[in-house]
Amino acid sequence: MSPETITKQQVSSLTQLLNLREPLATEVTALKTLRDRSEAWVRELAIPTTRDEEWRFTDLSPLLNVEFNTAPSVDVKQSRIETCLLPEAPQSRLVFVNGAYTESLSDVRALPEGVWAGNVSALPPEKQEQLGDYLARHPNHGEVFTALNSASFTDLAIVWVPRGKIVETPLQLMFVASPTDKAMLTQPRCLVVAESNSSLTLVEEYIATTEGCPDSQGVAYFNNAVTEVWLHENADVNHVRLERDNGSAFHIGTTAVTQARDSRYRFHALTLGAQLSRHNIEVHQIGEGTTTTLNGLTLIGKTQTADTHSTVAYNYPNGTANQLHKCIVGDKAHAVFNGRIVVPQAAQMTNASQLNRNLLLSPKARVNTKPQLEIVADNVKCSHGATVSQLEADEVFYLQSRGLDKTTSENLLVDAFAAEILQEVPLESLRKAIAQCVACRVEL
Repeated sequence: MSPETITKQQVSSLTQLLNLREPLATEVTALKTLRDRSEAWVRELAIPTTRDEEWRFTDLSPLLNVEFNTAPSVDVKQSRIETCLLPEAPQSRLVFVNGAYTESLSDVRALPEGVWAGNVSALPPEKQEQLGDYLARHPNHGEVFTALNSASFTDLAIVWVPRGKIVETPLQLMFVASPTDKAMLTQPRCLVVAESNSSLTLVEEYIATTEGCPDSQGVAYFNNAVTEVWLHENADVNHVRLERDNGSAFHIGTTAVTQARDSRYRFHALTLGAQLSRHNIEVHQIGEGTTTTLNGLTLIGKTQTADTHSTVAYNYPNGTANQLHKCIVGDKAHAVFNGRIVVPQAAQMTNASQLNRNLLLSPKARVNTKPQLEIVADNVKCSHGATVSQLEADEVFYLQSRGLDKTTSENLLVDAFAAEILQEVPLESLRKAIAQCVACRVEL
């Protein structure tokens, strides 16, 4: 962005957000160095606008018009999050409320010996010394909102799986927003390290303590979240990310993944909440023979905006990537998808596919989609595509001819559209919960 196109509001809004930062929860040299370096970088940036290519379909004006405050420290009872606890993950959860670790709600007794999960304050000293090798080391760490998080986060969720350790019980990581009477800013940060030959299933959730359905209105808040996942050689990570902030929230998140040789990463991104959300998915290969699966489901209605930008960057041969992202868009909602797969000359024998399918449930629903391949290597097998459609009248009529009413027929077709993604989610209770949201939240 050229200096003459930057408005005072963009600069002042970013400065206001940066000035909300509070001291770190612990004195770790690597974290202090990262925050100071990132602060200097952020002061040279501005909030992006639709004049920026990467943001041209997503208008951040509603975010600029809110005056955010520091997130308060609140006491949340377990009863407020009880319905979100996963039966498949007993005694295997970390809970952060308004960005701060909450020990009374967390319980990791089910994790096997040697697996470490907690916040940075309790991290063993030998692992604290290694944080600088992982945090903000991905190529796009200078992106404005990622850098803002690096400059401002006060606590850090850490999951560390040692070499050869297989974690059978899924780990639930909950970031809970509990707004009071003022708009607040929270900046969750998470680091996941899966060492060689290890395995982990992680469920990362963003929820609010708002009563009723997650899309209900409440006090506005802004979740600016960053999660970094490192897979060493032959590591296996199954990762679910569920965003269901309340209907007044803003959510901008980055998931940055680094894969070493022969590692396997499966990602299931489920986006339901927030009035405006943006999710940046970045996968970077640092060894050959990696396998990457990216599944996504965006379910929005009313006047919601949900933007998904993904990049899979290859640097070595024999990599495999499969991406399927689906959007169900109702009422006056707006979905955006931009996916890139980058295959340079060094990444021969790459096998990659990318598909974005969109279902519009209303004449006023909108979608902007741009699947994108950037290929220099000549010995590859790559494909990409996108579809935008509405419910087929013939299919609805067929179901009606079998005795179903029109609403039930339409719901069945929407359920079938979402099922391809949901059946890949590794936890049955989560599949059922999201399927119920598909059934009751989409306005036909």
